[in-house]
Amino acid sequence: MSDTEEIEDSSAPLIEHLAELRTRLIHSAVAFIIGMVICFTVWNPIFNFLTEPLCSTMANRGQDDCGLILIKLQEGFFVAVSISLFGGLVLSFPYISYQLWRFVAPGLYKNEKNAFLPFMLASPIMFLIGASFAFYVVMPLAFDFFLGFQQTGNVAETGVEASIDFQGSVQEYLRLSIKFIVAFGLCFQLPVLLTLMGKAGLVSSQGLADVRKYAVVGILVLAALVTPPDVITQVILFVVVYGLYEISIQLVKRVETKREADLRAQGLWFDDDDEEVEDELMAEFDEDDDEDEGGDDDPSDDPEGGPDDDPEDDPGMVETGR
Repeated sequence: MSDTEEIEDSSAPLIEHLAELRTRLIHSAVAFIIGMVICFTVWNPIFNFLTEPLCSTMANRGQDDCGLILIKLQEGFFVAVSISLFGGLVLSFPYISYQLWRFVAPGLYKNEKNAFLPFMLASPIMFLIGASFAFYVVMPLAFDFFLGFQQTGNVAETGVEASIDFQGSVQEYLRLSIKFIVAFGLCFQLPVLLTLMGKAGLVSSQGLADVRKYAVVGILVLAALVTPPDVITQVILFVVVYGLYEISIQLVKRVETKREADLRAQGLWFDDDDEEVEDELMAEFDEDDDEDEGGDDDPSDDPEGGPDDDPEDDPGMVETGR
């Protein structure tokens, strides 16, 4: 077989993989476009649903008017587009995940499929839990904190108090709501990510516990970056993510315990005590080898010469010479 034929045979699997990847990407893009079109046709009900935390908070404060304004002429259109993009991604995500699995699964062994599939299923569930927590718990608390800076105007003899009323921008509110939902949804992926890394042997429960103080600093920085500048939201995000970090340590420890049990059943697990005993035996064996090598270098054992071969030290040989 010539070199050209070998190159063509080796490049054939790569071309097949690229063709498969192109097919999966086209299917995912079509699903995303369909979901985006569906959400664009019903963007008003979706926007009304997203404004539920704000309107409920304002109603609890005695403000019946839950209105948002369009600052720019084209702002309404871009709000509809933003809602359709976000909604299309949410609707098409299960199908996109399925296409990703169809592309990756043929290259995995059966045990690898069994190990990876639960994490594929747990990831969207944890994202949904995080998004729901942000929508129903965090956002009402944050909005109540921000709305507390309003004041009613009053003209009295003692002075004049200017009225401060909330007149929020539609696009700004949508951006803030999506930021809350995505931030908490991604933070709830922490147990899934660390458990998967622990199963792959990239992290250990002891290692995660040792860097706990650095994790606390990182979580504080994350809470300051992804949340609005209010203490309540930052504290909630810190408590939640740190709790998920501790849960991740326990999940990784459980994975390690299961792996140890499987290795013990196969006879492939060695305790640290056994390794120490084996190291001591190897050290003693090396010392014996060094002593043997030192004994071979003794000049008294040299057959070609030594102290006994010197004629001056042998009285018999001296007498014979005379």
